[in-house]
Amino acid sequence: MCYNINMDMIAEKIKEIRQINNYSQTDFGKLLNVSQDTVSMWERGKILPTIEHIYQICLHFEVSADFLLGLKI
Repeated sequence: MCYNINMDMIAEKIKEIRQINNYSQTDFGKLLNVSQDTVSMWERGKILPTIEHIYQICLHFEVSADFLLGLKI
């Protein structure tokens, strides 16, 4: 079975979560132990966060992985 990952949806959700919670890219990165550049690339859909980072985002911001991955609105 083949799955298409909607990188743009994930990028939008990460940016939305960060902005709703009033985090700069730098502060969001510090929270997740990544650089501001990494957060920027996530938000532009250039790279995907690791499973560990998805897990940390979901726990810290109390969102489901389905929401973050664009599987559930």
